[in-house]
Amino acid sequence: MATKIGQLKVGDTLDQYVMIKQSYRGLAGNGKPYLTLILCDESGEIETKLWDSADTEKYAMKKIVHASGEVMDYRGRTQLKLKQISIIEGETDIAPYVRSAPVAKSELETTIRSYIESIRHDGMRQLVEAIVERNEEAYFTYPAAVRHHHAVYSGLAFHVMSMLKLAETMCDLYPQLNRDLLVSGVVLHDLAKVIELSDAITPEYTLEGKLLGHLSLMASEIEVIARELGTDREVVTLLQHLVLSHHGKPEWGSANAPQLPEAEMLFFIDNIDARMNMFDKAFEGVEPGTFTERVMALDNRAFYKPNL
Repeated sequence: MATKIGQLKVGDTLDQYVMIKQSYRGLAGNGKPYLTLILCDESGEIETKLWDSADTEKYAMKKIVHASGEVMDYRGRTQLKLKQISIIEGETDIAPYVRSAPVAKSELETTIRSYIESIRHDGMRQLVEAIVERNEEAYFTYPAAVRHHHAVYSGLAFHVMSMLKLAETMCDLYPQLNRDLLVSGVVLHDLAKVIELSDAITPEYTLEGKLLGHLSLMASEIEVIARELGTDREVVTLLQHLVLSHHGKPEWGSANAPQLPEAEMLFFIDNIDARMNMFDKAFEGVEPGTFTERVMALDNRAFYKPNL
């Protein structure tokens, strides 16, 4: 049985059907073109280079290919040294090659909806419900990112569910926090990823995503739907502040630094869950007593897996 991508180690060989998740053009130092391809199956993904080619139409995202090569270490990261790649014409069923969140979509929906229903402030709950309902299918299927954290089918909803559980714990520990506000902020904070990203399977940044970003897109969405519902102005402003400040600092993408305890807590639990997910991804296939690859999103550090 072929080794799945997620279990490949340096020195292993790949020889199987995979899907092209991403395809980028590049130019080598000698002036010749090449493609960077991210190949994936349901267990994980791996980067490879296709030299002397710039044909992103032939080697397009969602194409099923047969690829073979050897896994090598390149500057602390695993990479496939490609020996052969061929397009499988007529193959359109991509479901077997798509990695999903470890929790079923139905469970994610049930859990998140129960938290929304628990919001006691009527105007706030009605606004959150309306925003989620208008983006329902995408909200429960989109990833939370293109590459770094929760970058899987239903990854956004899985991220939100995990954060809601963290928020519940924080509200129990610190009862001075406004639970309605924090729960609403968690549900809405990344919802505009469904506008920022192109689709649920092979996401790229849309024009709106590149030029506006999900924070400002979400603040606008809150404004539009709140006007339709006649939501209290302070509620609207508070939720917009949570969304616009949840990256923590302007240099990290926030419009403002958090100026509410709930906004500060939202920033922390978002960061905790994103980082723990990146740790999980980094440790996949790592043997005890060895280090992970360097993780660019975690300050380019490598992490040790203890023999415990």
